[in-house]
Amino acid sequence: MTATSVPKTRVALVTGATSGIGTEIAKRLAADGFIVVISGRSLERGERTARELGDQVHFVRADLTEHRAAEILMERTLRIADRLDVLVNNAAIDHIGPLLDTPTDEVRQTFETNTFGAISCLQAAGRAMRERGEGGAIINITSRLASIGVPTMSVYSASKGAMLALTRAAAVELAPHNIRVNAVAPGMTNTPLYAEWVSSQDDPEATMQRVASAIPLKRVAEPADIAAAVSYLASPAATYITGVSLPVDGGYLAQ
Repeated sequence: MTATSVPKTRVALVTGATSGIGTEIAKRLAADGFIVVISGRSLERGERTARELGDQVHFVRADLTEHRAAEILMERTLRIADRLDVLVNNAAIDHIGPLLDTPTDEVRQTFETNTFGAISCLQAAGRAMRERGEGGAIINITSRLASIGVPTMSVYSASKGAMLALTRAAAVELAPHNIRVNAVAPGMTNTPLYAEWVSSQDDPEATMQRVASAIPLKRVAEPADIAAAVSYLASPAATYITGVSLPVDGGYLAQ
């Protein structure tokens, strides 16, 4: 094989990848052969996660609510790997609370990470992909809650609904640069946050059964289910797919 025919190793950036779904996405993309840069707010947790995932995974600390955080994250990613093929916008915080009683600062805090931080990452990644001239894939992790209403989840739903709308608009706007923009919308997923919520209920076992019974496939998602959808949208098999939201919810939204 000549030097010019050696395939380039693709590079992915996964934000919010130091636990739960983000870690599983990074693990899957590394297994797919990517060099993976992961980001998160905790230096200790991020470095530990990168060590556990292997030599082709690199950690960059980033708090996406800080000034120029997305631009600095992109600069460091390009310094590590010299290119970017895939961005997975996964960083997010949860918010639960009655809509009419939610303070404005909590609304702003939720949007700063889930929406504004994600938009900044999309812009920074899109500029890097446009400059290189080879296109790329941007995958926004949204939620089933971007498409349905659930009491006490209105603020979180709104932050993810904005990203769903952005996904569709950005897909059209960035198509001339061969940058595909899609979303993955997880349903209830067995993450540490889910386990913590279940354990806080009066009857955790009954709660798990109730949640599963509302899902056509009768189980909550595993992080690997979400990672598999991301893997597909990041792969050459999905080069003609853009502007879609792929529900990974066991059929919940189909009801």
